[in-house]
Parts: sequence; C-alpha cells; structure tokens
Amino acid sequence: MSAQLLVFSDLDGSLLDHFSYGWAAAADALQRLQSAGIPLILASSKTRAEMAPLQQALGVAHYPMIVENGAAVVVPAGTFSAPLENAVPCSAGQEVRFAPPRSRWLATLAALKMDFPGEFAGFDDLGVDGIQAATGLDAAGAALAACREFSEPVQWLGARARRDAFVAALQAAGARVQQGGRFLTVAGQCDKGLALRYLRAAYQREAPGQTVHDLAIGDSGNDVPMLEVAESALLVRSPTHDFPSLARRSGLRRSAALGPAGWSEGVLAWLRDYQITEGD
Repeated sequence: MSAQLLVFSDLDGSLLDHFSYGWAAAADALQRLQSAGIPLILASSKTRAEMAPLQQALGVAHYPMIVENGAAVVVPAGTFSAPLENAVPCSAGQEVRFAPPRSRWLATLAALKMDFPGEFAGFDDLGVDGIQAATGLDAAGAALAACREFSEPVQWLGARARRDAFVAALQAAGARVQQGGRFLTVAGQCDKGLALRYLRAAYQREAPGQTVHDLAIGDSGNDVPMLEVAESALLVRSPTHDFPSLARRSGLRRSAALGPAGWSEGVLAWLRDYQITEGD
C-alpha cells in the first residue's frame, strides 16, 4: 500500500450500539479493515480496563488505543521501531500520559459538593451498583468502568442553568469538561484530538515515505476534537441525540443508519475512496 490508512473510532454510540453495546452490525467493515491491515485505533472515554478486553474481542489488540477521552495513549510492544516521545513502560508495552491522575479531580469534585449539594454524582459516588444502574452495564462491566486512572465521569442531576455554573467552576479549577453520550467527563487539558495527532505523527515517522490518511469516527461532543483534526470525519447517527456541531465542512460524512450500522456504512464508503473493496 502506497499510503498508510488509519481509523480512529469512538466506541459507545458509534462502533458499539448505544443500548446493547453490541457491534454485530459493523462486522462487514471490521472484516474489511482487518483484511486490508488497516489499524483500528479505539478512542473512548472508557478505561484501559474496559478497553483491553474489547480490543481482544474485536481483534485489534495489536494496535494502540486512546483511553479516558485522550488522557493516555497505550501502545503495544513492537508497534513502532523506536520508543515514543515522553512514553513510560506499561504492561502492554508503553504509554504516553496527557493528563494528571484521577485523584486531582476527585478532590476538586469533593470541594464542590457544598456549592452544588445533591446536584451531581461521579463514578466514585455511584459505586459499581450505581454505575450499573446509570449505564446498563452488567456488574463485571461496571466494575471495569470504575477502574479510572485519569478522569471522572459525572452524572448531572440538577437544573440546566446550574449545570452551566458547575462546569464553569470545574473549568476555573483547571479541569476540562467534555460531554459524552451519558456523562460529563472531568479531566485534565487533554482530548481525543491531541491523542490522534500524537499517534498520526508516530505512524508518519515510522514510514516517512508514505502519506498518512486518517478517518475519525464519533457521535457526541467528546469526539469533536478528534473529528475536527482528522483528515476525514464520520459522524454516526444516534438514536438519542443530534449530531454534534463541527466547524469543518469538507472531508465530512454523516451516516444514514444508526450506531454500528452507520459506522459500517461510513467506513465502507471511506475505504471505497481508496479503492479498497471486498477481497482486497
């Protein structure tokens, strides 16, 4: 292949169904990517503990992943021929951290409970049972979701106007607050776009003679930084909310189908742009 193609994909509501978390409707496109040897780099608000078994199930554990909304990039050993800039060793190989630890945000949220009493609940407040109730995950999945390292998802329970004041207070404390499909994610000054740019540059350094073409896929607000900086972007139609607003107007697709069916629709259309069809 004369060019290096990369796919960066959100999970919930995009590759995974919003309600069932299944991906059967994306099977055709997943197979096409695998056959063509195109890296599928998962980029999610999910934790490393949640994403590792998903990578295994999807057959993409040999590719990097972007965890907790871009707080860190986890790169399997052997992905690149040289160590990555600012990387530290981890069980998978190496990782690059773009955010401070979760403990900082737990302390910030604890300090805000007096000003916003009973108006929000983070994962640390909810516990495994509460996470299970809020997300529809089973007990094992909720336990993995609780294993956060860099960020804290927060369920807003108060009025909309008060929510804006809450977000402003978090921002004043140095947090970046991103709206996902279900939760506000409180973390450092990181996002999926920063992580995408980092990995794209790493792949470009690995093969300087090749052009890199990337596709970012998402359905909600926390995907916007990634969708804006990729060469091509796919907005996946959601059954629960409108497409997020993007500044870009070129290189953009919106799926007609919902969730993983829309994911497959958009990925297959993008692959046809590079003459990658069934059997390649």
